[in-house]
Amino acid sequence: MIEAKLEGIKLLFRGKVRDIYKVEGGLLMVATDRISAFDVVMPNPIPDKGKILTLMSLWWFRKTENIIKNHVITDDVEKFPEEVRKYKELLKGRAIYVKEAKTIPVECVVRGYLSGSGWKDYKKTGEVCGIKLPPGLLESQKLPEPIFTPATKAERGEHDINITFKEVIDLVGKETAEKLRDVSLKIYKMAHNLAYEKGIIIADTKFEFGVYDGEIILIDELLTPDSSRFWPLEDYEPGRPQKSYDKQFLRDYLESIGWNKKPPAPELPDYVIEKTREKYITALKKITGMEM
Repeated sequence: MIEAKLEGIKLLFRGKVRDIYKVEGGLLMVATDRISAFDVVMPNPIPDKGKILTLMSLWWFRKTENIIKNHVITDDVEKFPEEVRKYKELLKGRAIYVKEAKTIPVECVVRGYLSGSGWKDYKKTGEVCGIKLPPGLLESQKLPEPIFTPATKAERGEHDINITFKEVIDLVGKETAEKLRDVSLKIYKMAHNLAYEKGIIIADTKFEFGVYDGEIILIDELLTPDSSRFWPLEDYEPGRPQKSYDKQFLRDYLESIGWNKKPPAPELPDYVIEKTREKYITALKKITGMEM
């Protein structure tokens, strides 16, 4: 599915992956098979990707309920609002009926390992998002402690921008900023330890939060191959880029062909589509035990 086409239902937003509809009592969040890289949506979908992301997010939402409430009402299509039940075959396995929370405009990134933009920043400044790190760290090295490295939520088509914790305080206030940081770190540590036992390193991930009934809750997706770096533990070795069960394979391919990272994105060859799908399925199976 490239787009969810629900005739007669109000489409609020078509994101890079999810189509969000306004329905009675909340929102309907539909995960399509679109994939983005460098904040640009690719022309080719990854078959079953939306279902994989939905299964994995729901699994993690259940695991984190003792840490913080989330926006999930139900993923049972029979319990969706009546207006969308006629689309239940289309929605089954890839849609979640959720509370309509007010989004907090901060990408809550937690890094346990030095990779990606964090590694680039560290090489230049010895810091990541204003956090001073020990000298001499290697690419992909485990950090002494996980760090909270927030970013601003960019407009569509633009890159998120790393910001300092002080800038988060300026954006949302001290109490909210501290809650976002503390909960993000707590979820990451729990998830990292759980995945590690199953042979996967969660190198970093990002969370999104919203406010519902005056309370901060977890929203959007959670600990998926779209929002996280998943590395196979058996192959882990600091000092180099790592093999992964996420979209790094796609990013590497796009880098290799010299694409300028601006729309339009190039057509993806079949082997890149198949390999990316395979990596997502492997992540799902290794972490949750579920099959596609």
